[in-house]
Amino acid sequence: MYARVARWEGADGEALRRSAEEINANAASGPPEGVPATGFLMLIDPDTGRSLAVSLFETEDDLRQGDQALNAMSPSGDDVGKRTSVETYTVAVDIRA
Repeated sequence: MYARVARWEGADGEALRRSAEEINANAASGPPEGVPATGFLMLIDPDTGRSLAVSLFETEDDLRQGDQALNAMSPSGDDVGKRTSVETYTVAVDIRA
């Protein structure tokens, strides 16, 4: 399994909360078109305006396809900050309750 981790900074705290609510509301329809992700986590810190978006993929090919699609997307507004980095990782441990 592979993870794509995007870091965002400079957001308005309320905008982060609204963005998270919007993503949760759309979660039942699955990932965006062109993103073959098997999981997603969004970590937010409204007090500092920072967030992390962690997308999970089964294969390296899925990761490459998802990365390309996600890089082409734009956030819903400038108030959610700017993406400052994107890194990819191999998931070594995945423990869920």
